[in-house]
Amino acid sequence: MFEKELSRYWKTIIETMADGLMVVDPAGIIVSVNSAMEHLTGYSRAEIVGQSCSMLGCDVCAKERTEGVDKHCALFKKKSIRRAKCTLRKKDGSLLYAIKNASILKDSSDNVIGGVETLTDLSEVMSREKVISKLRHELDSKAGFHGMIGESAVMRRTSDLISSAAQSDAPIVIYGESGTGKELVAEAIHRLGRRRNKPFIKVNCAALNESLLESELFGHVRGAFTGAGHTRIGRFEAANQGDIFLDEIGDISASVQVKLLRVLQEKEIERVGDHKPISTDVRIISATHKDLVKLVESGRFREDLYYRIGVIPIYLPPLRERREDIALLINSFIARLRLKTEKPISGMSSEAFAILNAYGFPGNVREMINIIEYAFVLCSGGDILPEHLPRLMSADTLCPLKQARQSPYPQDVIGRQQLLDALISTQGNKAEAARMLGISRVSLYKRLGKYDIKTNKSVSGTD
Repeated sequence: MFEKELSRYWKTIIETMADGLMVVDPAGIIVSVNSAMEHLTGYSRAEIVGQSCSMLGCDVCAKERTEGVDKHCALFKKKSIRRAKCTLRKKDGSLLYAIKNASILKDSSDNVIGGVETLTDLSEVMSREKVISKLRHELDSKAGFHGMIGESAVMRRTSDLISSAAQSDAPIVIYGESGTGKELVAEAIHRLGRRRNKPFIKVNCAALNESLLESELFGHVRGAFTGAGHTRIGRFEAANQGDIFLDEIGDISASVQVKLLRVLQEKEIERVGDHKPISTDVRIISATHKDLVKLVESGRFREDLYYRIGVIPIYLPPLRERREDIALLINSFIARLRLKTEKPISGMSSEAFAILNAYGFPGNVREMINIIEYAFVLCSGGDILPEHLPRLMSADTLCPLKQARQSPYPQDVIGRQQLLDALISTQGNKAEAARMLGISRVSLYKRLGKYDIKTNKSVSGTD
C-alpha cells in the first residue's frame, strides 16, 4: 500500500530535490528533467526535453566519444557512474562544475530502457578552490621564502645564506629584533636540512626559570626534586637526530650555559638528578634579540659557548632597513586575512599606505601583522583608509626613522586612548605596548590601574 502511495507523489519528490535530475532514453534523448536541472543549466524544460544530452557538453561523455566508444554516453557503457566530477556547458556558455551519479534503467524483461542522472552543483566549491590556489601561488612565489616575504637585496642574501646554512650540521645562531621572524628562519633551516624528516623541537628559554629550563632541556629522574613523581625525557632527547631551536638563548643562566656547552662538546646530556650520560645527536639552532658580544664582555655569557653556538651567524634585518618590502608585505597580509575573514577588502588606499611606509615599525613584521588585523576589524569593505589604522599611526605621530624605537607620544601626555591603541595594536602584549609607548612596564601597569584598563586576550576599560 505504501509503495502505491509513494508512486503517486514521485513527481513532487523529484521536484523538491536540490540536485538536478535528468532522464534519457537509450539513444541519449532527454525525456525529463526536474526544476533543479533547469536552474543549474539555465535551460527550460521546453528547450531541453527532446534534445540529445550531448547539448550539455558533459566532459565525461565527450571523453568516451573521443576514445572511439560506440556508445554516445559513458553511462550506457559503464552501466552506472558514482561520484564522478564533471563539467557541463550551461545555456549562457559558462561551465557548471558538478558531481554526477547515474544508473541505467531496465524494464521487467531486463531490457535497457534509458538512464537517470543526478547532478550536484560544485560551482561554489570550485570557485573557493581557485581563490585558495591563487593565494597559495602568490604566497609560494619568489616573493616568499618558506613563509618569509621580501624581494629586497638584503632579504635575498639572507635567503641564500639560510639555504646554505641548512645543509650543514654546524650550530647556527639567528640574530634579530623582536618580530623579525627568527622562528620562521629556524623552521626553514630544518625543512631545508638533511634532518628534515627527524624531530624539530622548540624551546623558549626566556619563558622558563632556571630550574624549569634545565629540566625541560635535559629531563629529570623520579625524585630529582619536589614534584618529580616520574622520570621524564628532556627536549634534547626528544630531538635526537633532529634539530632543536633554542629561542632567546641570551637569557639562559650560567649553570645552564655550562650544561649546554657540554652537549656541544661531548654530544651527551645528563638528566637532572642523574649522573648517567646519554648520547645525543642534535643540531642546535639558537636565536636572540640581544647582543651576545656585549653579554660576553659583561661576563653574563660564556665566551666559549658563544663561539660554539655561533659557528654560522644569521642576521635578520629590521623592517625599517628593508622598506622596499613594505608594500609586498601589506599586500600579502591583506590577501591572507581576506581569505580568512571573507571580508570584501580590496586593498589599502594610497593615504593609508603612505602612513605605513613612513612608520618606523619598532615591532617589525609582527607589528605590521597586528596593524593590518586591527584595520580589518574596523574596515567593512573596500580599501583600508587612514581612519582604519591605530591612532598611533596617525600622520602627526609617526616614529622618525632614526628614532624608530622611541615613543610617538611624550611620556607626560600618554593618556587612556593612547594606552588602548597600543594594547590593541599589540593584541594585549604589555611588554610590546610599553616598548611602543617608550615607557617601562612598571609605568605601563601604573597607567593601566589609573585608567582601569584590563587586559587578557582582549582589551577592555570602563569609561
